[in-house]
This record gives sequence, C-alpha cells and structure tokens, in this order.
Amino acid sequence: MVTGNLAYKLQTKEVEIPNPLAPDPLKYTSVGLSEVLSNNTRLEASAFNLDAKAAKYRVEHCRYGYVHLWGENGLVKEASYPGRFKRIYTEKGKGIPFYLPSQLGEINPRPTKYISESTYKSIQGIEIKPNAFLLSRSGTIGKCSISSRTTIGKVYSDDVIRVFFNSSYDLGYVYAFFCTPIGQQLLQNNNYGAVIQHIEPEHLKNIIIPDAPDLIKKKIHDLVIESYDLRDQSNELMDEAERILYQELNLPPIEDLKPKYFDEHVDLRNYTTKLSRLDLRLDCSYHAPEILVAKEIINDNCKELVPLKDKRLSDKIFTGNRFTRVFVDSKHGVPYLNGKQLLELDPNGFDKKYLSFSQHEERIKKQLEIKENTIIVTCSGTIGKTVLVPKHWVGWVGTHDLIRIESNNLDTIGYVFSWLNSEYGQLLLKSLTYGAVVDHIEAFHIANMGIPLLKNESKQKEINDKVLQANELRYQAYLKEQEAVGMMEEVMN
Repeated sequence: MVTGNLAYKLQTKEVEIPNPLAPDPLKYTSVGLSEVLSNNTRLEASAFNLDAKAAKYRVEHCRYGYVHLWGENGLVKEASYPGRFKRIYTEKGKGIPFYLPSQLGEINPRPTKYISESTYKSIQGIEIKPNAFLLSRSGTIGKCSISSRTTIGKVYSDDVIRVFFNSSYDLGYVYAFFCTPIGQQLLQNNNYGAVIQHIEPEHLKNIIIPDAPDLIKKKIHDLVIESYDLRDQSNELMDEAERILYQELNLPPIEDLKPKYFDEHVDLRNYTTKLSRLDLRLDCSYHAPEILVAKEIINDNCKELVPLKDKRLSDKIFTGNRFTRVFVDSKHGVPYLNGKQLLELDPNGFDKKYLSFSQHEERIKKQLEIKENTIIVTCSGTIGKTVLVPKHWVGWVGTHDLIRIESNNLDTIGYVFSWLNSEYGQLLLKSLTYGAVVDHIEAFHIANMGIPLLKNESKQKEINDKVLQANELRYQAYLKEQEAVGMMEEVMN
C-alpha cells in the first residue's frame, strides 16, 4: 500500500488541538430543597460549588472511611485563636517582632512590623507553641503551616488559628490533607459549597477527613516533620551565612545606624546631598542619610565594591517583556510563578497557574524559563523579595515583574544572594525604588548596585557554600512534602 502520496495523507484524521481561549464548559447540577433550607435558603449558584461537593464525595467514599476533623472520635483536641487586641506599632529594636497570616507559607519569615512591649505584656501567651497546626482564618484563607524551630515562640496575629491534636502524628497527617486540592476545597467551602470569607475554629467540625490506619498516618506525619526539619536546617545555614557576612564587614544592627541630618533642632527629617552624588535622582528616598551612613560603613570594611554586572558576579541581569498571558490546564502548560508567594517552598501550591506552552513557546525559551541558582528579585509593587531558585523550580516560568540574575559562577552566586537578602542589601536595594503610585525598580538599577567583596576570601567562600547547601536542603524538603501529599492522595483514591 502506498502511504507517501498526498491523497493518502489527506485521508488521515487531524487531531483536534484544544483552544486555550475557549470558555469553560457549563457546569450544572440538581439541588434538593433540604440543601437550600440548610444553606440559609441561598439560591445563587456559588452557594452550591460542584468541586466542593465532588471533594466531599471523594472523602466519603475513600477506602478507609472518614471522620469529622473535630468532634466525637475526631482528630482535633483543641482549636482557638487569640482575642482581638489593639496593636501599637513601633520601630525595630523598640518592640516585639510581629508576623502576619500571609507569611504562614514562607520558608523563613521575617517580621515586617514590631509591636510595643506595652502591647505585648497584655497579650503574653499568644506565641506559637510546639506541635501546633497553624491556619489563616481571614484574608487569604486556608494558608497552613506547622510550628517548627523557625516559628516557635514567634508572635502571629489573631487571624491565625492554632490547632492541637489528640495524637502526635495527626499533625503531619492533617497538614498533608490540607495541602491537597480536596482538603482545600473542603476548608474553603461550607457543607454545601458556599465560599466563605472567614474560617472559625467551629468550621473544622464540619470538615471530614479520611480515617486512615495509624501506620499510614504516622508515615505521612514523619515525612512532613522531616520536611520542616530540613527547612529549619536550611534557615539556620542562611542565618549563619548572614552572621558571618555582618561580622566580616563590621556591620552594626541596622537600627543602630546614626544618620546625620541638616538641622536636628526641628521636628522634620531634612538633609542635603552633594551634586556629585545626585546620580540624576531627585527623589528624597534615594538620598536618605541612613543610606549614606550604610554605604560609608560598607566601603570602609570591604576589600572592593563591585557592580553586580561584573562578570565575576553575574552573566546576565534582565526582566521579561510585558505580554498577554494565556493560561491553560497542567497538561498543556508550564507552572507560572508570580511575586506574591515567591518566598514559599512551593509557590501557589496545589493552585498553580500554567502558562500555555504552545502560545508562548518562543518567549518561554528565551525570556521566561527559570534556571537553577538564579537569583530572583521582585521589581514591582512589593520591592526586593529575593530568592535563590531551588532545583524544583527549574523549567517553571516567571512573570515579567521578576528581575533575574543569572550566573554560571557557583563560587559567588550564593554570596551575592546572601548580601541582597540581608537587611543592608535590602536597604540599598529599596533605595533604588522609583514611582509615584506603584513602586518599581529596573534591571539596570540592580546591575549597577555595588556588592562588597570581603577581605577574607575564605570567609566569602564559606558564606557562598552555606547558602548553596541551604538551597539544596530546601529542595530535599520539597521532595519530602510532595511524597507526603502523594501518600495522602493515595489514601483518598
């Protein structure tokens, strides 16, 4: 049979390619009158979410049966959150570090605010305790974490529910459950699927969870605990690297900087700058006195101040161009990373977006694809979030609002990250910000930013190696968590 002629080829049926711009298929279901009455007689479709009902059905029919998370024979022993309290904010060095619910997912959260000690005395006892499951109840609901060496003793707001369990290994088991799409669906919807804006501890009584054998629960729990232990080890290495950096540059705590003002007798920050230091920047924040003091200390104690674009430190510094994004399902796209959850181990988690590969293939290959050990810095909105790309992000793509610092020199990239991620690096980085409404920095700003090289090269290498080792531990932590989530998915199959 001749198969090479055109007539034969035209007989071949073409494979239809799904249109990424097509609307989602229509979803419909029947709703019983009892469901409507039980759901406060709500009639809008959003009150009867099909995905939530399907998730509940999956748990109800899993191989091991199910129990209510909190209640008779349930897993939860106690769930509560502190009462609302008035917060008096103050400066760093004068108050207690205070963490926000949005930081629950961060690997190594750093305080963005500080509350006065007088406020803290009235709320003592709200610090995060060991063996606690932490759950954000307002705003971005459903973010979850477990207490570890990184967070124990830290002060979080009243928008974080603290949950304790009857059995020690229920902690990791429940955490893995809420890391699955089914767990999140049940958490963010009530019994009949209505999307809720707040989670109260009592809501946990309505959530059902597979009642797996103790042996399986313990295996999943141990994997989660191992993952968090690896994160803690990673954080300790990062902190130790930064401590050495401060020691070698003789950097005082940043709150101890003593800026000099033009006239200190008036209740107004006022200062001057030399024309030679203007750098064509007329915005006051660029010339703030604390910036000048920090630069003087760094210059006096480093071996050499080198621009980041120097070939010893980087090969390429760039951002992607703006473009219209086409998102598709996971089978036809590439995981898409934005700046909002950049500091998390698995940004966006189960709720990842996927950028269409067929629609953006050339742009992905040339601009957007993320490489291992690339330094990423957010350059719009929230300026300066900095991360060193771990192995499990390789092949993902990032938004155009991320500045990428690529380097093939593994002897310096970890050191550069440690500097940019330090408080001094962040201070100098954010001084480059421009914009009246939305803050912004450009790739060329960072390219010309000075990076201090240490006089002691062995210490510089030690900092670099600790950072790279910490990044590898984060990859191992990700693998452990994914293994735990995979076992949880098997329980529900």
